[in-house]
Amino acid sequence: MKVLMTGAAGGVARMTRPMLRELYPDLVLSDVKRPDDLRNDETFAPADLTDLAAVEAITRGVEGVIHLGGVSIERPWDEILPANIIGCHNLFEAARRNGVKRVIFASSNHAIGFYPRARRIGTDNAVRPDGYYGVSKAFGEAIGALYAYKHGMRVTSLRIGNVGDKPIDLRRLSIWIHPEDLVQLFVIGLEHPEVRCEILYGLSNNARGFWDNRRALELGYDPTHVAEHHRDEALAAQAKLPPDPIGDWFQGGTFCADGYDNKDELPRT
Repeated sequence: MKVLMTGAAGGVARMTRPMLRELYPDLVLSDVKRPDDLRNDETFAPADLTDLAAVEAITRGVEGVIHLGGVSIERPWDEILPANIIGCHNLFEAARRNGVKRVIFASSNHAIGFYPRARRIGTDNAVRPDGYYGVSKAFGEAIGALYAYKHGMRVTSLRIGNVGDKPIDLRRLSIWIHPEDLVQLFVIGLEHPEVRCEILYGLSNNARGFWDNRRALELGYDPTHVAEHHRDEALAAQAKLPPDPIGDWFQGGTFCADGYDNKDELPRT
């Protein structure tokens, strides 16, 4: 399978590319800038997601896409709009025009960030984005569903928690995913015959997890990394952080607290 990865210069790509190279030797990497750790045996195709013609060019001859591209943090709307809204549409439309069979959309926990941490949710709960970044991820899930059901593309949206070698605070004990487990989810999205239009959560084996990930398990996901193995270190780091009444209540953390001025509804629902 020839696979395209957008956002190849970003942190998630950097952590997963070495494993993906072994699984998909024809992996093509794309970003607006060349990754600074690009190897001689890696194929790089630069493209700006806001340029539909350029995105058409990089998706030509591709069978599957891992779409990590776009703004990856909370930013003003005029920065989110080009890459995360227009660029996301361009990616799906270019993939449709070129007959790409499967797309994995890197969604985020911030699409549902305004659920309280005490509430366990599945993929059927309504989106509650915690900022413009989260809104763009909800949009990506929606346009992915459009292209799945209207055009027959097989789409997997991964609501990724926090990717890293270990969880580094209390919240991440619930939302953390190790890169090896994330690659498992990539493979499911690219290869599993039952995938039609799926929303899966990107978390490892987390006893404190906020999310019901049963659909991923039904599709064969078997996370091998355990958050509680890092519990003491994460809780020690948490103890050094200042309290945040808003961020500590909601699943989205500081994204929820940023600009929060809902005086009529204190964080309790």
